[in-house]
Amino acid sequence: MIEDDLDYVLDDQIGFLLRLASQRHSVIFQKNVVGKLTATQFATLMRISEHGEVSQNHLGRLAAMDVATIKGVVDRLKAKGLVQTRANPRDKRRMSISLSDAGHQMIGDLKRAGHEISALTLAPLSADESQTLVSLLKKIS
Repeated sequence: MIEDDLDYVLDDQIGFLLRLASQRHSVIFQKNVVGKLTATQFATLMRISEHGEVSQNHLGRLAAMDVATIKGVVDRLKAKGLVQTRANPRDKRRMSISLSDAGHQMIGDLKRAGHEISALTLAPLSADESQTLVSLLKKIS
């Protein structure tokens, strides 16, 4: 069989479907997020909330961002007054990042918004389908 004869239906391809789902989720996220945060800023704040004070390098790994990206995200969150940085007491070359008072105060609202965003994203699915989708996405991530 010649490659040109292979059936390839874009609408059935995982990458295309993931992109469409991601675009839909992004629209829902932007409409419902608290504090005009980006998805990367939201993820960063949630990881700091989960782990407490963390190094910038470790935070990048936790939030699945490279060094340059996490630095920019932290800089923008710092400018918004949501995080604070300080030299790591054990290694002055490293920065430790934690939530500021304003960041701590925002976490409850972010969690509620996050639950709502997830619910709206998964709304077309049954509860069992939602659970299965999340489980399968974790498996391929």
